[in-house]
Amino acid sequence: MKSQLFKIFLVCLFTAFSCSTFAQADFQGKAYYESKTTAEMPDFGGRQMSDEQKKRIEERMKSLFEKTYILSFNRSESIYKEEEKLAAPSSSGGRGFRGPGDLSAGPKYKNIKTNQVIVDQEFFGKQFLIKDSLPKLVWKMQNESKQIGQYTCFKATAVKLVSGTDITSFRGPKRGEEEDKSKEEENVAPREVTVTAWYTPQIPVNQGPDDYWGLPGLILEVSTDKTTILCSKIVLNAKDDTEIKIPTKGKVVTQEEYTEIATKKMAELRESFSGRGPGGGGRR
Repeated sequence: MKSQLFKIFLVCLFTAFSCSTFAQADFQGKAYYESKTTAEMPDFGGRQMSDEQKKRIEERMKSLFEKTYILSFNRSESIYKEEEKLAAPSSSGGRGFRGPGDLSAGPKYKNIKTNQVIVDQEFFGKQFLIKDSLPKLVWKMQNESKQIGQYTCFKATAVKLVSGTDITSFRGPKRGEEEDKSKEEENVAPREVTVTAWYTPQIPVNQGPDDYWGLPGLILEVSTDKTTILCSKIVLNAKDDTEIKIPTKGKVVTQEEYTEIATKKMAELRESFSGRGPGGGGRR
């Protein structure tokens, strides 16, 4: 216990020194994150698929749920976006299986001073610009620390409400669920999950990957539900300026309005997979 408190004291002392150093410069930086999500194989209403088809879908899902993101930040702003990579051509010559990948978020801008978040969100071919207040989590500081790279990090936890429109929660109904409306509603209903974050006071900015912020230091690791986001590299005060562009394209909606649109679409999608939609093989 004493050694833990001493470690916290040393980090706080170093942080105080770092803050005075950063205050003397136009502090900025970039953090690179690896995001991994485990997701269920869609059941597609119990439809039979060959081993080759399943393997192809599993490969697509892996590329969809394992990505690299870059968080560009300064004292008050940040932009979080996927690292641009050249797409590998599909073996079938087409675009191949996409599924709920159309729900992937684009650049996410956070401004701590104005308490604003702006997200460039594509949803099944439609472009939305979600503008709202920053989602606020009530963090509980834990008496645990660990090393991530060269940084000493401390643990914090919070409870987050996750929408049923989250792509990691998507699945088609299984056999026998075609007429179970309560199961459908359960799939799209919001639910609570525990968020575990590791932050470092050695980089004293109130920022983090994705939606996460609000801790006395840069968040280097986040685990919640089926997703883990881990920082792999940090570049501070590079010679070339860190560019933070505010997203501007798309139909402007609030987070509540967007969630309503997405929830309705996801319900329709599940219904089509169940065989009740157009062209399905449901009951007649």
